[in-house]
Amino acid sequence: MALKIKRPKGTQDILPDDIPKWRTVENLSAAVAEQFGFREIRTPVFEDTGLFVRSVGDTSDVVTKEMYTVSSKGNDTFTLRPEGTAGVVRAMIESGLIHEGAPQKVYYIIPCYRHERPQAGRLREFHTFGAEMFGSASPYADAEIILMAHTIFEQLGLSDFIELHINSIGCPECRAKYREALKAFFEPHRSELCPTCQERLDKNPLRLLDCKSPECREIAAGAPIMLDYLCEYCSDHFGQLKDILTDYGIRFTVDPKIVRGLDYYTNTVFEFISNEIGAQGTVCGGGRYDNLVDELSGFSIPALGFGFGLERLILTLENHGIEFEKAPTCDIYLASVGEDARRKCALLADRLRQNGFAAEFDLIGRGTKIKPQMKYADKIKAKYVCVIGSEELESLTAKIRDMSTGEETPIALDNFIDDFSEITDPDGGDMEPVSREELLSLLGIDPQSENKE
Repeated sequence: MALKIKRPKGTQDILPDDIPKWRTVENLSAAVAEQFGFREIRTPVFEDTGLFVRSVGDTSDVVTKEMYTVSSKGNDTFTLRPEGTAGVVRAMIESGLIHEGAPQKVYYIIPCYRHERPQAGRLREFHTFGAEMFGSASPYADAEIILMAHTIFEQLGLSDFIELHINSIGCPECRAKYREALKAFFEPHRSELCPTCQERLDKNPLRLLDCKSPECREIAAGAPIMLDYLCEYCSDHFGQLKDILTDYGIRFTVDPKIVRGLDYYTNTVFEFISNEIGAQGTVCGGGRYDNLVDELSGFSIPALGFGFGLERLILTLENHGIEFEKAPTCDIYLASVGEDARRKCALLADRLRQNGFAAEFDLIGRGTKIKPQMKYADKIKAKYVCVIGSEELESLTAKIRDMSTGEETPIALDNFIDDFSEITDPDGGDMEPVSREELLSLLGIDPQSENKE
């Protein structure tokens, strides 16, 4: 009887053939983060619902429409995390790590959950790479976090296909004046706004700039911009950020319509945008949330970060034909003829694995049938095959076939590991030591420059 249970709507199975794509993005992102001094953090997949209501904002779409919330037997409510920042901030506060030497820098790779309409690059269960920094109010920290995201995309080969858009939404003081200006602008258009934006107009008019409704976007095109309402401090901070990004050689567009969808943002907000994946063009988003730690703990500690969806980023990489890591394959398949030979192959496979090789042998019990074993070896893309039967056991010799060339090389069964190592690495794997001058040259540094003042 056919299985009638299917995966939940808005989720996906990540099958073995797709895993190399995920590893490409995850491994590279983690490596870049660690180069920038970030350490990995892991937090629970669910949190107290109040954490997200207080941090994300009770007027945000995430809280009002998209959270998966359950009640426990004690009538406590818990929510599957819809984003990563709030849980990390909670963990940093609760552990006391946030009070250690500043800046504190962490990154994470996590699944998140939002109940929304699935579409290309947007699922109900999605995976996020995020990075958070605590303890620095400097625009250099803003530039550092942007540079880190830019470096990840550059090393993935996407720098020519993704544009950086930046904006400042100011501090609470200058934003209060802007809120009043927005309300005055949108009020005459109230009846033309979508129902959601009619509610936002009273609760959080800044969110009207983030609406995807064509009618609302058309009205918002003529709205006043936040940059005209920035106080002196916020204006100076944003100006310094632009100068630092220019020094780094990072191209950017100042986009007054970027406000981000979560209520905790202040001052700098940014997005890396691609037009390659349909309606969802934002690949990465982030910014400052200087008041969030204070909101959750009473301690005033500046903070900022970014996050990007792995599904959406992988889509972008695929659309541009960018290569991923190669899937690991079997180094050698040991085909057997007879039960005695299969026992020998099992022992050889164990020894090979202990010496770092990926080895497989017949687990089905095909007996004397070599053809199906060779077919299976080809299917798993084994690099080499060794056939062992009664003759090979008696003579203690066999032949290793290179599956890419068909070339066969004799090998001694009693010296299998050393002989096979020589076949796969004729030079024995020995590497000449690299001199300091050669290393500096590989890094693009003039060896003579160290002697110059």
